[in-house]
Amino acid sequence: MERAICGADCGACSLRADCRGCARSGGKPFGVPCFIEQYIRVGGREAYERFKQELIRELNGLQIPGMPPVQELHEMVGSFVNLKYPLAGGGAVRFLDDCGLYLAAQLECEFGGERCFGVVACMEFLLVCTYGAGGSDPELVLYKKR
Repeated sequence: MERAICGADCGACSLRADCRGCARSGGKPFGVPCFIEQYIRVGGREAYERFKQELIRELNGLQIPGMPPVQELHEMVGSFVNLKYPLAGGGAVRFLDDCGLYLAAQLECEFGGERCFGVVACMEFLLVCTYGAGGSDPELVLYKKR
């Protein structure tokens, strides 16, 4: 079983054919630098875990109505979480890099219904959105620079 530096099981990933893995790619699994690999390489696993806990504290500190507390963040490639948000003028925009790596979680709304909260974070920003089944009808709740 091939593991990434962050601990992800590379052998189980559906994107394995497109990703060279952080170890074999020198920290650029999808052709762009991975902040997670860099964080672990420079500060070690403990520093990375402290960084994740700080992100969780920041996300929970937002106090967004209906959003349950974030318990855990998972390493995720941008193409899995890069939703297209509609704009008031009729256009739509994506905020993430499909090849970038992020820390993310999906949370069921405390108010019930079929919508979920999605949280995405990295060293530069926090993003919170809601969406329906399969990422349908996304709505941006918050995009905040860190």
